[in-house]
Amino acid sequence: MRANIVVQNLKCKGCGNTITAKLTNMDNISEVEVDVFNSSVSFSYIEDTDVELVNQKLKAIGYPPSGQENTTLSKARSYISCAVGKM
Repeated sequence: MRANIVVQNLKCKGCGNTITAKLTNMDNISEVEVDVFNSSVSFSYIEDTDVELVNQKLKAIGYPPSGQENTTLSKARSYISCAVGKM
């Protein structure tokens, strides 16, 4: 199955690299694609619960799904993730 999630704080390719790396390491998640222009993340998954796990992971690294609270901490995490993704 395939899912597409619109996220907050996605600014550049560095952010995309971090998201791709973090999600690709998750069980049951593959074919991760990040669209910086549309602030979306799409991926293939196996179980319905995998989508919620991806939502949690995205929030933990600073890219909460659209509609969720975007705290100052989330914004700070996204800046750090962005910097790491550019390396």
